[in-house]
Amino acid sequence: MATDKELSDFLENVERRAFKQAVYAVRKDESALDIVQDAMIKLAEKYGDKPAAELPMLFQRILQTTILDYFRREKVRNTWVSLFSGMGPAGEDHEDFDILESYAAEAGSEAAESGADKLERQQTLALIDAEVQKLPARQREAFLMRYWQDMDVAETAAAMGCSEGSVKTHCSRATHALAEALAAKGLKL
Repeated sequence: MATDKELSDFLENVERRAFKQAVYAVRKDESALDIVQDAMIKLAEKYGDKPAAELPMLFQRILQTTILDYFRREKVRNTWVSLFSGMGPAGEDHEDFDILESYAAEAGSEAAESGADKLERQQTLALIDAEVQKLPARQREAFLMRYWQDMDVAETAAAMGCSEGSVKTHCSRATHALAEALAAKGLKL
């Protein structure tokens, strides 16, 4: 079980990386701060009794879920705001007005993506996830900590309880194995 000090130290060490990751995802500083704060509170409330070694993976999953929740709320909020905002031209007859014809999604957003692009992206992510799951446990752990959680070599080594050289070896083997497996399936990264 993590002590209060270990939990506090972990949250202090992870907050800047988590904020950077949230800002990159939502592109709003205020929202990113809220997301990180919510994720930290959820970790402390629900998983504060877990071992310190499990905190990085738990926090990353909570942070990702909180970011997804933010996007879900924004999508619902934007839908309702657009429905009730009177988007039709002022002073004209609104009987022929169709919100779907006038709604333009923000470029680069998921809403602007075609169905075919969404399907292709989902299939690619599923393929990558399946290949990551096939990696040996230590390689998968090192790969996810280094490239998914953006931890440096020293932090990863400390979390995994091994040397920095082992982390580098595991990461190198994992990236080569993933590149080979994905290339064999026709996906070039």
